[in-house]
Amino acid sequence: MDLDAADLLLHPVRLRMVHALAGGRVLTTSQLCARLSGVSKVTVYRHVALLAEAGFLEVAEEQRVRGAVERHYRLRKDRPVVDAAAAAVMTKEDHRRGFAAAMAVLLAEFNAYLDREDADPVAQGVSYRQGTFWLSPEELAELGGELLAVLAPRLANGPAPGREPYLLSPVLFPTAPPPGEEA
Repeated sequence: MDLDAADLLLHPVRLRMVHALAGGRVLTTSQLCARLSGVSKVTVYRHVALLAEAGFLEVAEEQRVRGAVERHYRLRKDRPVVDAAAAAVMTKEDHRRGFAAAMAVLLAEFNAYLDREDADPVAQGVSYRQGTFWLSPEELAELGGELLAVLAPRLANGPAPGREPYLLSPVLFPTAPPPGEEA
């Protein structure tokens, strides 16, 4: 099967796998199964194989466990990405599918978080606020640059004692102004 990066990532299960392996994490397929509650083992194995075949995953190590070979996977550093050029050629339907996949991942990951015994949304700084910004194209570009400048140093963080992975999913799109108001 020959899929491009956008096609591969526009699937909620595969996108959840990418999130699970982010930050340099190395996981076995069994560990991914445990991490992706509600997804069958067969489905996880099929999507791991697809991501590995497409160059998103690589085998970090193999070891024999009860006569079988257990593979430990990680994200490839040189994996394909959905960059600005790829997004520019996506159709509106592709963007619709991408947004739906992202929302499905958010819902699944949030439910998995709340199902944890140690989940404490207030103490752990959980937030799902929304706000409206009135921006010109120049202000929008400036905001994007400012956000990247703030977030870039944290993106380099890896797993470490005392650190917990947080999923940040900014969603930004223009909305229609209320009737009678001009944009």
